[in-house]
Amino acid sequence: MRRRRFLAVLTALPLLAGPGGAHAGNRLDRISAPGPRDLCPVCGMVVAKYPNWAATVVWQDGHVHHFDGAKDMFKFLFDLPRYAPGHRREEIAAIAVTDYYELKRIDGRQAWYVIGSDVPGPMGHELVPLASRADAEEFMRDHRGRRILTFEDVKGDLPARLDQGKF
Repeated sequence: MRRRRFLAVLTALPLLAGPGGAHAGNRLDRISAPGPRDLCPVCGMVVAKYPNWAATVVWQDGHVHHFDGAKDMFKFLFDLPRYAPGHRREEIAAIAVTDYYELKRIDGRQAWYVIGSDVPGPMGHELVPLASRADAEEFMRDHRGRRILTFEDVKGDLPARLDQGKF
């Protein structure tokens, strides 16, 4: 357990250095991939089974939470007292989501999210992360998406509404 925590801290150190210009994307690649025992703290699913949907929150102390999709990551962020007691949003060092087209990690705060598409995630209707507005528009056309959202556009009740098929 100590070794795992040590590795998590080493992984997070470059993220704590702040903005890195052209190297910012490289820091996201250094976030450890979900392991076979990493469970989504929201739904309990094994995250490694869904690498194309994985999302990650890295805390300043190096602790990492992996999620089976952006929807559960947002549920987590909107209810930290329930899912991460004692943690505050200000303590988050990085948020990473998996880009739908490139299947690589991108900054979750800079991503574009499409909802209401015909592409289900592991938990049904999902916030599909994309690296650019152009990619989001293309995805909307190809997969009958309903709306494009930024990180800030996602509000507290949206993930639960997606579970009910409300966009």
